[in-house]
Amino acid sequence: MAEKKDYLYGYTPRRLAIGQATIGTLAHVFGRVRSYGLENVPLEGGIVLAFNHFSMIDPPAFGGRCPRRVYFLAKTEIMGVPGLSQFLGFFGTFPVRRGESDREAVRKMREIARAGEALGVFIEGTRQHSGVPGEAMPGAAMVALQENVPVLPAAVRGSESWRAWNFHPVTLAWGEPMRFDGLPANSKGYREATAEIEREIHRLWTWLGEVQAQGRPRGLTVPPRD
Repeated sequence: MAEKKDYLYGYTPRRLAIGQATIGTLAHVFGRVRSYGLENVPLEGGIVLAFNHFSMIDPPAFGGRCPRRVYFLAKTEIMGVPGLSQFLGFFGTFPVRRGESDREAVRKMREIARAGEALGVFIEGTRQHSGVPGEAMPGAAMVALQENVPVLPAAVRGSESWRAWNFHPVTLAWGEPMRFDGLPANSKGYREATAEIEREIHRLWTWLGEVQAQGRPRGLTVPPRD
């Protein structure tokens, strides 16, 4: 039976299952990925998932663990690699020109959220090499405010030390959805919402440091925001 075509960019549940069974499983095995707070991820409705970013393992780690379909952004340099563009596009990834105004990418981001799907955004815009989360860019907040959807911050720790040959453990923390109903959908609102998202990701990342120091015990609950 042919796949249904009423999903954005052809990213069907079958493709999600294939991605989680292949790429997600490889990330789990090679990164020893452990997640906390997955129960915070709403199973339906438009949402922006805001992540920090250290390593190439981060997208499959988050995407492989998330209980729903995630549409990711990727810089055009990666999507321009022959074969890789088709491979990533098969799993719902689309290109964005880093550091430039890309109206088509913004249109797609808003379309994904408006359609009730989950948009995955690495908020720093590129991988961080300092070992700590970097400055957040306004893209996640902009989509959330323009489309009136929540942002769910999530942090990764350990991937800054991960290499394909060392199997360094990678740990994820999924926070609670954040809404910004009182903020205007303009540059001022984007800045304020982005600052809140950045603070929450730093809080989650700091908590993950404590979790790693304890040996990553199972069954922990992500502490709520104050």
